[in-house]
Amino acid sequence: MKTAEKLAAGWLLTLGFMFLTLSASAALEKFATRKVYIPVKDAYDFPAPNPTPEEDNTAVGGLIFGVPSLTLGAWLALGLYRQSRQEKKALNQQRSDRLQSIFYEMLQENHGRVTVLGFAIQSQIPAANARQYLDEKAKEFNANFKVNEEGAVSYHFDV
Repeated sequence: MKTAEKLAAGWLLTLGFMFLTLSASAALEKFATRKVYIPVKDAYDFPAPNPTPEEDNTAVGGLIFGVPSLTLGAWLALGLYRQSRQEKKALNQQRSDRLQSIFYEMLQENHGRVTVLGFAIQSQIPAANARQYLDEKAKEFNANFKVNEEGAVSYHFDV
């Protein structure tokens, strides 16, 4: 369904732009073909062609079809953009809630002690992301850090 909406928005924007361009072109041509008289003695007067009713119809028709098409296409595109933003926000919130629940479960199971490797395994995220998340939680909850002989950091939270 989203693909059809994207295609419809694209087509409507394209058609609206084309109609408005056609209308602008006809209007410019109409104003450019106005009869200009230059008073010169013994000069031939070649009048410029007058705009035809077809040019008037083209200008008006381009506006009649172009403005609604462009407006509807922009409205559809804006709706798709907002929907996409809301979906991303919901996914980020779900991810955050999942990480938080895993974090609290690990705190309860390990009596306040959490390692980066353990958290990364449980949450199935890269170690760098796990370290960043645990650093944020350590600042938030004033946790203590302990480094063992191998250089692994463990976080100790007061439960």
